[in-house]
Amino acid sequence: MSQQLGGQQILILKEGSTRTRGRDAQGMNITAAKAVASAVRTTLGPKGMDKMLVDTIGDVVITNDGVTILKEMDIEHPAAKMMVEVAKTQDDEVGDGTTTAVVIAGELLKKAEDLLEQDVHPTIIAAGYRQAAEKAQQLLKEIAFDIKVSDTTLLKNIAGTAMTGKGAEASKDKLCDLVVRAITMVTDEDGTVDIENIKVEKKTGGSIEDSEIIEGVIIDKERVHPTMPKTVTNAKILLLNAAVEFKKTEVDAEINITSPDQLQAFLDEEERMVRSIVDKIVKSGANVLFCQKGIDDIAQHYLAKAGVFATRRVKKSDMEKLARATGGSLVSSIDAISKEELGKAGLVEERKVGGEEMTFVEKCKNPKAVSLIVKGGTEHVVDELERAIHDALRVVGVVVEDKKVVAGGGAPETELSLRLREYAASVGGRAQLAIEAFASALEIIPRTLAENAGLDPIDMLVEIRAAHEKGKKTYGLNVFEGKAVDMKAAGVVEPLRVKTQAISSAAEAAVMILRIDDVIASSKSAAPEGGMPPGGMGGMGGMGGMPPGMGDY
Repeated sequence: MSQQLGGQQILILKEGSTRTRGRDAQGMNITAAKAVASAVRTTLGPKGMDKMLVDTIGDVVITNDGVTILKEMDIEHPAAKMMVEVAKTQDDEVGDGTTTAVVIAGELLKKAEDLLEQDVHPTIIAAGYRQAAEKAQQLLKEIAFDIKVSDTTLLKNIAGTAMTGKGAEASKDKLCDLVVRAITMVTDEDGTVDIENIKVEKKTGGSIEDSEIIEGVIIDKERVHPTMPKTVTNAKILLLNAAVEFKKTEVDAEINITSPDQLQAFLDEEERMVRSIVDKIVKSGANVLFCQKGIDDIAQHYLAKAGVFATRRVKKSDMEKLARATGGSLVSSIDAISKEELGKAGLVEERKVGGEEMTFVEKCKNPKAVSLIVKGGTEHVVDELERAIHDALRVVGVVVEDKKVVAGGGAPETELSLRLREYAASVGGRAQLAIEAFASALEIIPRTLAENAGLDPIDMLVEIRAAHEKGKKTYGLNVFEGKAVDMKAAGVVEPLRVKTQAISSAAEAAVMILRIDDVIASSKSAAPEGGMPPGGMGGMGGMGGMPPGMGDY
């Protein structure tokens, strides 16, 4: 980019920079975004296919999860990166519906492209899309129905919808049951659900059917001493965040020892101090000790003699889960150890799982933290199962919090599409075109579900649309029978938040990409010579930042 002024050329951009503007810039960005959407489009729905992603070092990920695919793909283009953001936001907010959000965003841009060709200004399209997205949120709330948290069958259906198509079909019932039980256990009194309190442990070996829920916590640690009991029933658990070892002096002190007796006395005193710590632990009635810091050899010996099961260097996050599961409190000083601080569990046991020793804390009375053990034949199967379970946990958690669901199978999108068309006619003007484009873009969801199942998308769309025009709001596509059925009755339901979030983040991304009319890309700078950072030394601007002649002094 340069300007001729009075015969002299002025460079404004660095050499090698590229600039694309106007229609070209929009076309380029839209194409990139559509490419991302088409990459994940085939994974949508119960009959969606999987992607195999191989990274530079040859690690393989086989997945059907939209956000995982986009995170693993090495995406260069800036507009395409914005589509990945849509998937990430959706995953953070709801945990499922990532593919839906990206596919809708791609289709919104595709429809916008047609309008741009008819010379509709991008800002008009953007305003129309915003209006349509707001109206869609309102309409979605109208078609949502309430659900009771005690309705476990419905909760299982919701978990099932989230897992469908993710390689977990074979034992879906078993997994959905585990997910719903885990969520109901960790729900707080005020109805909030923190998925962090559910620990998912993956183990290769066995089959999916062997997956189980532990009413308590599994910790990847073993006993510190072999003579300690392997199993403790009716455990009283002390959670200690202090080292069980000789306390060194806080300040640098020098101890002069002049005779061998004094040395012996010093060592005896050290041992006596450690012993008194162990006595305090035993006196509190604790027979299990989880220590976040170290336990030294002398202490291990005394603890083993007292028959206490102890593990050390337990992660902070695990300590917090243990506190929630057992009802104990974290004690951070040896002097604060008392009977009242202890947690309880029916059983604490060290077991070998997949060749590793692990400590199981289970049979807790009212555990607010639980663990799921997921098993599968191969590593890839277990990884994909874990992703499916993550989605299901998040989705059931969201429903327990919001208590609102909508039908699945493309039903809400078809209903929105019809209602938005009616709304567009009432708005009139040029914005009507954009709102109509938004309405037809939403039909990409039922259409893609049909395509992925090998059905004729147009026939299916017509059939679903006809059902909705007769007022059957919950009718969606049953891909197994190839016809429109009542999704609510079939038990295909999703949380309302999955849909509201998908539509709002897709609309925002589409609007943002549409409003860009100029892309200025700097050239990739070559490595600076002499190892100096670009721009020289920080704020000094390097030697080049000095006035001429100053560098000679």
